[in-house]
Amino acid sequence: MPLPNDDPGREAADGTIWFTIRAAARFTGRDPQTIYSWERRGHLNRTTAARDEHGRRIYTQQQIAAAELAARRNTSRVRRVASC
Repeated sequence: MPLPNDDPGREAADGTIWFTIRAAARFTGRDPQTIYSWERRGHLNRTTAARDEHGRRIYTQQQIAAAELAARRNTSRVRRVASC
């Protein structure tokens, strides 16, 4: 499977859009440290992440969107608990 080779997110031959962590941060409008925190919290699985030719972890647009949604849900739960 040919993978994209540089930022920003690029489309593979099968139509899948891949993002490095830096490109994912730009795509979502967040800091790269936020994307790393999503990995630490398990919203993105870094052990099964694909790698580009430079060895950088890359994620699909769907993985990034799902991680962002999970992080938003987690934040709203924390806010609800904190307000009780």
